[in-house]
Amino acid sequence: MEDIDNTLPLRDVVFNTLRRKILMGELAPGERLMEMKLTKSLGVSRTPVRDAIHMLELDGLVTIVPRRGASVSEITKKDLQDVLEVRCALEELAVELACSRISKEGVDKLMLASNEFAESTVSGDVQKMAEKDVAFHDIIINATGNGRLVQQLANLSERMYRYRVEYLKDKSVYPNLVVEHEDIIRCLRDNTPEEARRSIKKHITNQVVGVSREIKDRN
Repeated sequence: MEDIDNTLPLRDVVFNTLRRKILMGELAPGERLMEMKLTKSLGVSRTPVRDAIHMLELDGLVTIVPRRGASVSEITKKDLQDVLEVRCALEELAVELACSRISKEGVDKLMLASNEFAESTVSGDVQKMAEKDVAFHDIIINATGNGRLVQQLANLSERMYRYRVEYLKDKSVYPNLVVEHEDIIRCLRDNTPEEARRSIKKHITNQVVGVSREIKDRN
């Protein structure tokens, strides 16, 4: 099995492996998760595979149907809309709070994170880009100093990451993403909360539109 962490229970190792494959699209939406096939490819017994699949179901990444088994959860427009509506509301609040609370050092970190994201778009490595985008947004969220808000957004992280990856598969969006990050930084630096809310809303709305287009094209 790849990337074995001997400090973790085997079911958690299997869970992390399958989770990464789902989030990165290596296991496609709707794909059946055959226990025997997985045990052979991962080199483990059926018990940790079965346990990991149930853990993935709790995270909403796997759907289990009686007598039909488990499959990777589909990315639907309804689920996309629901999750990103919540994300948009929470991140609008986060960026508004961060306007008055972020330090100069925080803005500097945000600029560095934005530059690192822009550099990552040249690599074509979608996972790296997604991680850099997460790091950018996390700086803003943590700058609020609001633990409850940080936790609420953390609870959405699994779903949001999957949509990020889908969005970043479209290379045409990269220039706009870089510009959107720069606009958000400017709002935070200038402490203009209303403009910051508009900028983050535009940023997330564009993701909804982009992923919806990907879903339509796939179907």
